[in-house]
Amino acid sequence: MESQSQTQTSQPESPKRSPFTGIFHKLKTNLVFRSKLAEVNGAMGDLGTYIPIVLALTLAKDLDLGTTLIFTGIYNAVTGAVYGVPMPVQPMKSIAAVAISSTAEEFGIPEIMAAGICTGGILFVLGISGLMQFVFNIIPLSVVRGIQLSQGLAFAMSAVKYIRKEQNFVKSKSVGDRPWLGLDGLVLALACVLFIVLVNGDGEQEEEEEEERNGSRRRWVSIRKVVSNVPSALLIFLLGVVLAFIRKPSIVHDINFGPSKIKLVRMDKEAWKNGFLKGTIPQLPLSVLNSVVAVCKLSYDLFPEKKFSATSVSMTVGLMNMVGCWFGAMPTCHGAGGLAGQYKFGGRSGGCVALLGVAKLVLGLVLGGSLVGIMEKFPVGVLGA
Repeated sequence: MESQSQTQTSQPESPKRSPFTGIFHKLKTNLVFRSKLAEVNGAMGDLGTYIPIVLALTLAKDLDLGTTLIFTGIYNAVTGAVYGVPMPVQPMKSIAAVAISSTAEEFGIPEIMAAGICTGGILFVLGISGLMQFVFNIIPLSVVRGIQLSQGLAFAMSAVKYIRKEQNFVKSKSVGDRPWLGLDGLVLALACVLFIVLVNGDGEQEEEEEEERNGSRRRWVSIRKVVSNVPSALLIFLLGVVLAFIRKPSIVHDINFGPSKIKLVRMDKEAWKNGFLKGTIPQLPLSVLNSVVAVCKLSYDLFPEKKFSATSVSMTVGLMNMVGCWFGAMPTCHGAGGLAGQYKFGGRSGGCVALLGVAKLVLGLVLGGSLVGIMEKFPVGVLGA
């Protein structure tokens, strides 16, 4: 008995783990790529929403594009590292819609930023107080599914509009039928759509069913797997960039290297009042339901192994806007539609959006606001595809 007790007492104690070890392990797990090409492709899955709204605000309201790219890049990298899923960073659509449809005197940059700060502050309070988790628990699943359906239909209708009609993003309206031919023609847009459909298919295929196929079907499945690894969204985006330079070669001379000068936005009492009444009030229900509740529900469906709460998502949306909007960065949020889009194109980890964030950050630091010229000539039909 004594020998046994001595043996037990003489056993070395396991070394205590540093708290930083757990943090580094979580970051590594959240940011690791599941498939390199697929993750890069998935990073492009939400640009069809991001680019038009950012471009419209830049052209119509003189939004600082360089500053917006820097801050949204940081948001992408941080949320990817924290949540480990392709969590999108999207413009606050209701605030953007009010800004685009109003004159600069009625709802300009100070009002936009005031609306973003107010919305972010309310979301942060709802999160830290636990009220957002309570809202998440009581909202029926049918309501969430309805939100997801409406977002999917909205994205689909926007894509059809971009493909069929010429767009004036400054006035946020269509200005006529798109010509059939040309570098931004209907034929090119439809060819891009066909390419994406052929590569990505119409949905997920069950591996167990594939294994039960006969020899010829197995061969077809093998070819299909190879084709599905083609980064369709990335290739279409790169095509659009090349076409932008072909449409206006003088863009090269307009490029100025270096970041935009980041400065505080001055907001007077009237800007806070109009920002809250015209921007925050219509944006808040959309942010609560789509940016927090629907995102969490969809994430649980797609990534059941990832555990995070509506409280944390609400707080990150709040913090993003409580920091960035003071410096002129576009008000942002998460979105179920963006998450679904990035997942469809191959995004499976936080590394997907972190990579997008690094790309935005580099572009914002290197090219700054001179990217406006490139974005302005980006083929809208290709963007719709």
